Amino acid sequence: MDLRQLPALNAIKAFEAAARHESFSRAADELYVTHGAVSHQIRALEEELGVKLFARDGKRVRLTDIGRRYAAQVRTALISLAEATREIRAGDRDRRLVVSMLSSFAARWVTPRIGRFIEANPQWDLELLSTNALTDFARDDVDCAIRFGYGNYPGLHAELLLEEVFFPACSPTFNGGNLPKTPTDLANVPLLRSDDELWRPWFDAAGLNDWPEPKRGVLYQDSSNLLQAAIDGQGVALTRRSLAMHEVAAGRLVRLFDIDGPSPWQYYFICTPQLMQTARVKAFRDWVFDEVGRFRLLFEKACTENAMRSSTDGAKTTGLDTLHVQLPAAQAER
Repeated sequence: MDLRQLPALNAIKAFEAAARHESFSRAADELYVTHGAVSHQIRALEEELGVKLFARDGKRVRLTDIGRRYAAQVRTALISLAEATREIRAGDRDRRLVVSMLSSFAARWVTPRIGRFIEANPQWDLELLSTNALTDFARDDVDCAIRFGYGNYPGLHAELLLEEVFFPACSPTFNGGNLPKTPTDLANVPLLRSDDELWRPWFDAAGLNDWPEPKRGVLYQDSSNLLQAAIDGQGVALTRRSLAMHEVAAGRLVRLFDIDGPSPWQYYFICTPQLMQTARVKAFRDWVFDEVGRFRLLFEKACTENAMRSSTDGAKTTGLDTLHVQLPAAQAER
């Protein structure tokens, strides 16, 4: 069989749609082309085949006997081609692992660690979807998500992944290395602001009950940008533990004091019950929970070392017995 003698695929598709509807106009609507384009494709196909596929009666068309037989065979062939294509795409999709998460969490928590997952799981083609929009599993092509919220996800498989807390941090070179030693020293330094990380509840935890929420200075909409500003020495930021600890461990940030403000939002691992049964989602779930275990150990070590340094410097410290306060739950879920 010489496949070079096959008619153009666009002409075949136009013919199949027109034959099924027995209407050039409805075929054009289905294919998102003009009535004239369908008519032209079918005339060209008839000329190439040397037969009439449609009988024209004014604006109405109907299949000829030859056209009807040809339409049945063409439809069978196209269905077979579509099914083969679907199987190929499905096979490729089974290798893809699409994970949705906050942009800041992807940049500051997942990216420094994701190499270990890729190395251990070369069979999966990982796609990290960094977005602040909630995933709609009924609509979006996403396998699983890490959400920063309250944990109420009806109909979904949801597991608490990581508790969040807030603490002040700054660059070790901030203010020439003369860092705040007590919470009241914050009155004399620029406090970096964000819509998500609010200072007012942390002030209460630190015993600064009459301190108002800062109103001056740059307001950062993205937590990752806020963190970068602190790393660059622009001021003291109230940071999320999940985003800041990698920078603290690397020495790019210094955690100030031992006073934490817990968050009303926590990180949750989310997917549909059906996707939870797939090998790719199970692999990512196991990896991310293992990484959280590593992260907790890192945090505990950093807290211990910070307490020891503070004791050596003669500064007042509460060691690992951190103070806590509930932040307001008015922010939208991520």
